[in-house]
Order: sequence, then C-alpha cells, then structure tokens
Amino acid sequence: MRTKIPWHGMVTSIQPRIRLMRSFDQSSHTYLGYVVRMDGQVGEESRVFTIGMGKGAQAKGRLQVGDIVSGECEPVKDIRREPAEFYKVSKLKVTERFAAEHCTPPPWHGIPEDLEIYRARGHRRLDARTYERKCSSCLWGCRMPVEIIVDQWDPGRVRYRFETFCYGPKSCAFYRPGPTRKVPGRKGMVWEEEDWIDEEATAHRGPTD
Repeated sequence: MRTKIPWHGMVTSIQPRIRLMRSFDQSSHTYLGYVVRMDGQVGEESRVFTIGMGKGAQAKGRLQVGDIVSGECEPVKDIRREPAEFYKVSKLKVTERFAAEHCTPPPWHGIPEDLEIYRARGHRRLDARTYERKCSSCLWGCRMPVEIIVDQWDPGRVRYRFETFCYGPKSCAFYRPGPTRKVPGRKGMVWEEEDWIDEEATAHRGPTD
C-alpha cells in the first residue's frame, strides 16, 4: 500500500483530464476527470505541481482558479498516460474560496464544466506554445496524454506523446491551431489529421459558443 503524500496550495488552473488513444486514422477519448495545477507544497517540496482528480472529487469540491485547497495524493504510476504528476486524491478540503472578480476573457476561469459538456462541444487542435503562453490556466484548454498503437496487428508497438487542444469559443483571440498532427502507422505509413476534422467536430457550435 502506497503512502499518501500531503499537499496544499492555491489553484492556478483546472482543466479536463482526458486521455487520447490513436490508431492511424482512428481515435477515442477516455474522460478521467480534471487536472488541477497548484502553487504550494507537496510533501516536503514547495513548487508548482499538478494533481489528477476524478469527476466525483471535483463535483464535491467545485474548485476554481484562486481557491486554497489541501488534501493527500499518490504519484502516478505511468507518467506517459497521465497529464498530472499525482492522483488518487483523498481528504480534499477547500480552506478558502476565491472571491470571483469580473475580468474579460480569454482566458476563461471559474468552475469548469461537466465532462459531458466537453465531450459534446468537441475540440480543435491547439498550438503547444500558445497553450503554454496563453491557455494553460483556461478552463477550455486541455493537454492530453496520447497513446498511439502503431500497428493494430501488433498492439505491443505503442508510442506516447502529449497533444494540446481547445474546447473554447471559436472566436477566441488567443487561439492558434499550430501544425497538423501526424500519426505513425505500420510499415512506415503516416496519417495526417487535416483541418476538416476539427471543423467537423465543432461544426455544431457558433463562433461565440
């Protein structure tokens, strides 16, 4: 049994915690919960760190940027498959609620939407540098761990990487798509995820939705 690590600090970001599986031109998502970026202390270290929380924990805590929070956690077993350093949160406690002030987005802060809303909205690829510089605190941003099955006839051939996405309004002034994503396949083949795929995934939304 792993020893739980105590942590506390201020929430600086909360975004959906989603894993992406790719197999050439096929893809699927696993909705795990939320990723909370903290500025505080985890164990004996004072630093910025990330914690993966389940859907139920966020429903109970209703965390948002600016909240002061504490709890216990464990290091993730496989950092290639998780967007956070720690997970399995317990003893979650909000010691101070952020008094929301009016500010003009982007980025969008506040309590993030339910995972079903993210699923229904669909996402567009987001340039990794833009994510780091502009979108890392936005509730519509998402950094996904990606598991790529290179050869469906040989499932043991797997590659891992991270990709960034935006679930936010199409009119966002910060948005930059970045280069198209390329997925390796068997016998050296490569599939390119072209722009029309993002357009189709978000076609049901208007510019400001």
